[in-house]
Amino acid sequence: MSRIIPRAQVESFTGSFDAIVCGFGGAGACAALELRAAGLEVLVLERFSAGGGSTRLSACEMYLGGSGGTSLQRDLGIADSSENFERYLLQCFGAFTDRARVRAFVDGAAGHFDWLEGQGVPYRRSLFAGRDVVTLTGDSLQYTGNERAWPFAASVTPVPRGHLPEDAGHDGGKVLMDVLMQRVAEAGADIRCDHRVTALIRDDSGRICGVEVKADNRLQHIEARSGIILAMGGFIMNEELTAQHIPQLTAFCTRHGNPGDRGDGILLGVAAGGNAIHMGQAFVGVAHYPPAQLTYGIFVNAQGQRFINEDVYLARLGAAIANQTDMRACMFIDNQYFARPDYHQTTEIIATGDTVAEVEEEAGLPPGSLQHTVAYYNEQAAQGADPLFHKSPDWLAPLVTPPYALVDYSLPQLQPTCFTLGGLDTLPTGEVLTVDGEIVPGLYAAGRSAAGIPRTGAGYASGMSVADATFFGRLAGRQIAASAGQP
Repeated sequence: MSRIIPRAQVESFTGSFDAIVCGFGGAGACAALELRAAGLEVLVLERFSAGGGSTRLSACEMYLGGSGGTSLQRDLGIADSSENFERYLLQCFGAFTDRARVRAFVDGAAGHFDWLEGQGVPYRRSLFAGRDVVTLTGDSLQYTGNERAWPFAASVTPVPRGHLPEDAGHDGGKVLMDVLMQRVAEAGADIRCDHRVTALIRDDSGRICGVEVKADNRLQHIEARSGIILAMGGFIMNEELTAQHIPQLTAFCTRHGNPGDRGDGILLGVAAGGNAIHMGQAFVGVAHYPPAQLTYGIFVNAQGQRFINEDVYLARLGAAIANQTDMRACMFIDNQYFARPDYHQTTEIIATGDTVAEVEEEAGLPPGSLQHTVAYYNEQAAQGADPLFHKSPDWLAPLVTPPYALVDYSLPQLQPTCFTLGGLDTLPTGEVLTVDGEIVPGLYAAGRSAAGIPRTGAGYASGMSVADATFFGRLAGRQIAASAGQP
């Protein structure tokens, strides 16, 4: 099946619109709202019977800040300068950073929050200052990444940036998408569910000018006069693509996303000449908290050695474990702080003992390795220090209360949540780029169909994907509106 159809082979179009949005998740909904606000005729195509996408499945702790702080941050007396926000994001993604994209996001993120609240998404003016993956207290602001952990806290001011719809808990994505989808319908966009985009149409000039769609078991061809936005999700549900790009994870990861995350938008974009980048990057979530007390434990690898500060966010820990021998890691913890992690039912206690030596022997670790690691850690922790990995003093305490346990957090054992981060290379305004950096005329991408701000799990924070998808979906819609009618 060809994913590109020459315009000359299309006998007639069954419809014509200024813009076509492929996918009705967070990116697609926000793009459609901007297009309609500009007065363009908009068609939204969704392959399933209802919209929402993977955004609807998320907790939706949208990661926002800068410009002195969002209105929510400022109302709580929390300042977040653009310099501080940008410096943090640059440190998060290092060599993977798209600086132009980060700059655009930093400049517009606070205004994006106002726009979302203006659409009717409810936010409570309250902060959860504790340590949790998703606050269940009803508060709308929390820390959701590595803001308070080394090495980030050594060079930036820690600021809570996770903006969660009030009283939403894990259902923030439902709250957000219910509001956005209703607004798109009210704005007058033509929304067609059970319509799968199967190909793009290209005219003689090389411009993408329409789509082929399968609905009711027949094919239709629809014209896009100004532009097409691919907002069709990532590719975690495509076994062929994941085996090709993240083979080291496919054997054990729990695929997180909606069934439509099959990379259709990425494949269509590549067929049109676009360049897919960072396809080997993925989020791997090892949620060793809550309960927060587990942060007092220490992680060791197959050599019985620590390899990370345990107060990091779950994706940074997942990325670090993926780099250990056989992706093996265990938490050593004493009886005072022992608990079962809330998010993982697959952890197993592989060794216990009244002494560290007993635990080491039962676990089959190299003789003396765990004993040395724990002895050094306890000596330093008793002084409020962690010279090796700089764990925050808030989570430093000697592990001296027997019995002791070694709990298996190895990735094959844990079967952790995983989703992809690679996608089409685009300008911040959504235009799809070729491998040479040229624009593919008429074609845009946003959400996980594009390579967004979060391009590696090591610097990821909860809410970065939803913030990225909704923000850059809007930018793509505005860019098409600005170029509408231009040759």
